[in-house]
Amino acid sequence: MSIDHILDRARRGERITVDDAIELYKSDEVEKIGEVANEKMLEWHPEPVTTFVIGRNINYSNQCDTYCRFCAFYRAPNAEDGYVLDNEEIFKKIQETKDVEGTEILMQGGTNPNLSFDYYTNLLREIKERFDITMHSFSPAEIYKMAEVSGKSLEQVLIELKEAGLDSIPGGGAEILDNRTRRRISRLKGTWQEWIDCMKTAKKVGLHGTATMVIGFGETYEERALHLQRVRDAQDDAAPFLAFISWKFQPDNTNMKGEHITPREYLKNLAISRIFLDNIANFQSSWVTMGAETGKQSLHYGCNDFGSTMIEENVVSSAGATNKVDTKLILRLIREAGKTPAQRDTKYNTLRVFEGDETVENDFVMQN
Repeated sequence: MSIDHILDRARRGERITVDDAIELYKSDEVEKIGEVANEKMLEWHPEPVTTFVIGRNINYSNQCDTYCRFCAFYRAPNAEDGYVLDNEEIFKKIQETKDVEGTEILMQGGTNPNLSFDYYTNLLREIKERFDITMHSFSPAEIYKMAEVSGKSLEQVLIELKEAGLDSIPGGGAEILDNRTRRRISRLKGTWQEWIDCMKTAKKVGLHGTATMVIGFGETYEERALHLQRVRDAQDDAAPFLAFISWKFQPDNTNMKGEHITPREYLKNLAISRIFLDNIANFQSSWVTMGAETGKQSLHYGCNDFGSTMIEENVVSSAGATNKVDTKLILRLIREAGKTPAQRDTKYNTLRVFEGDETVENDFVMQN
């Protein structure tokens, strides 16, 4: 079946439907879909600039009682090799990030039942007393665990986190926003409705976040399309998302077998997402899971952003993704894609444009 009628409607600015998205997923005309996705990206970002943020992932704890089958990083609460980082170690990592002109800390751990809510609020306050840095931290699953251990409502937890210094919420834990797949891959993790509710409530109290999608769990094309529909609906309702990021499941060292997602399949998913999600301005490339060359290619399939330098990343690397990208390489790859690199902050404000052959003075090889 021809997909031209779907792409023509998208070009005219009409919204595509779940059924349209399913037809696009069935198609092998990836380049044609990518061409329209690139046009949609250019409507948002007509200048040939690709942004990135200098940030660091800090996994403050690996203890988790959600037991996701697809996670190679977690350890059961009280396990011998479980840990909670000392605050001073966290401060040291943040200082190292500041030393290379980093602006963002993505702090995530497991759903650790042994940590009180005060642990998080006190840590945020101490960080903000010491550093001028954006805390883009704690996924919805972690926030729901905070509500559980504290007895507070979701909204009250988010209000107190914001007061303590939380700036925005990463979109981790979305995986596939459909309960059939969610029950299969992570029986104890919340429903797709709960994930959406957390993000909408975060926006209500003055926070913003990102939307994510992970493919390769054996989900159906319909479930992928419904995921996109639910993100778009939430954005229509509350506009909680500044960006969308998709990547593939990494099965190494986990308790799950996944699909083999090729670079071409990743690019197709990315392009369909850009066409479908007509109300989200920014799309990040996923070089951590796909590699630098596919990351570069993604800048012509709907991405306007190269994501974070991710100075440290333990969750994905535990599952076998070991693509190392440093800041100098990010600049080179963006230029090779025909774009001008620019450093941004978490809210996508441009901080610095790298003209010509300009590079960074401070460099830090990423350890993912």
